[in-house]
Amino acid sequence: MNPMKVLVVEDDPDIRELLTLYFVAKGHEVAAANDGQDALRQLQRVQPDLMLLDVVLPKLDGWGVLTAVRAQSRIPVILLT
Repeated sequence: MNPMKVLVVEDDPDIRELLTLYFVAKGHEVAAANDGQDALRQLQRVQPDLMLLDVVLPKLDGWGVLTAVRAQSRIPVILLT
């Protein structure tokens, strides 16, 4: 099985670290973003296979990020609320 590239978008550093550690431990590559604008930059840079997306984010909320993602990609997105 090939490792997935996962983009974790979470502004709480403890939750972001926990999710990152979990996916890395399972052998996946992880990129992280702490706000909505950074998430869109990382999306272009990393081209992830999966996005874990918090709904409540600074600068651009999760719904705004999801709208922008859907305009350019069909990657699976799991919303964290």
